[in-house]
Amino acid sequence: MNTLRRDIKERTNQISKMQWSLCLLILMGQCCFFTCRLYEYHFIAENKTWSEAQRYCRENYTDLAKVFDMTDMSRLRNSTQNQGEAWIGLNNTDGNRTWHWSLPGVEYIHNVNSWDQSGRETWEDPGNCGRKRYDQGDKKLVDVSCNITMWFICYDEMKKDNKTLYLIEYKMKWTQAQSYCRYNYTDLASGLDQVDEEKYEAVIKGLIPDKKFSAWVGLFRDSWRWSDGSDFSFRYWDMELFIDTQSNKTCAMTLLNRSGKWSSDECDKEKPFFCYDDNLILIKENKTWEEALYYCRENYNDLVSITNSHDQNWIQEKVKQANSPYVWLGLRYTCTLGFWFWVTDEVVEYKNWASDVTADDCDMSGAMNRGSPHKWSKQADNKMFNFICSKK
Repeated sequence: MNTLRRDIKERTNQISKMQWSLCLLILMGQCCFFTCRLYEYHFIAENKTWSEAQRYCRENYTDLAKVFDMTDMSRLRNSTQNQGEAWIGLNNTDGNRTWHWSLPGVEYIHNVNSWDQSGRETWEDPGNCGRKRYDQGDKKLVDVSCNITMWFICYDEMKKDNKTLYLIEYKMKWTQAQSYCRYNYTDLASGLDQVDEEKYEAVIKGLIPDKKFSAWVGLFRDSWRWSDGSDFSFRYWDMELFIDTQSNKTCAMTLLNRSGKWSSDECDKEKPFFCYDDNLILIKENKTWEEALYYCRENYNDLVSITNSHDQNWIQEKVKQANSPYVWLGLRYTCTLGFWFWVTDEVVEYKNWASDVTADDCDMSGAMNRGSPHKWSKQADNKMFNFICSKK
């Protein structure tokens, strides 16, 4: 009888602990019953020069609008009924051209071993787009004119037919190839992990064995920069109207009556414009995870949550500016229940853990690596890092 009572008591204690942990989990969250926006667009129906518009946005919001991908473009267009021209926060610095990958969120990191600048054919002029050559094992990148027509490699993140890379055997200019891939798949193949690794080679060997061959990949360079200093690579130029070499037209605008595609104009022209308001803030103070949580809740809203790849890509742009090797997120492990949760009550469905993360353990929380590719890491709570708060 005593043994039975002891077993019942122990079981009751276990249940109480689980209920208490669950209570704490709910109490910790700032219950969000709608999809919280990390940022918002605002259409300003006042005609201003690009510099005046920039100043207005910085004084009243965060900055002139920046655009990460086609989802952002849809949000931008849906924020107004206007069908004319409007400034956005992209301008030509007339400085050095910088390489970018076409797929949003993929950072360009130079690797000299991936290039062969002298490997152009006699008919290939130097230029601002990257193509990959396959020639008896030589798979180097070469910069050539974007107006050359050739085959290209598309990337599909949905993995239709269990494939991620597709060789498209139509000859197109680089911008045409990019549009084709974005419409039919996800984008042009982007990132050295896509264009250098074995699966790329398998695509080529499986279709055209033992042949010399070149194809576009998602690599381009330009001298256009976002007003707030972000390195977003997304471009949506209307190639029927946009001429990159027009030195007097160095400010970008969206053409709302042409599906929102972009062109450029003289910066002293007066137009309406788009601002964006950032709902996140990077706190460049080193605190433990618990201290960071209390700081965010006392001064803003909460530690940030990441529920999809779009959020991840937007937030990692902020993380680059941190002065600690990792940045705390609102991601916490509960020892009692044995799972990870966001303190804002979102379920941890989207995951971006680094491949070498340590095993789950008590007193651990999630942080993002400041360096590329900005994967998540499981860190002891008492470590001190910068952190990101959501404002609302």
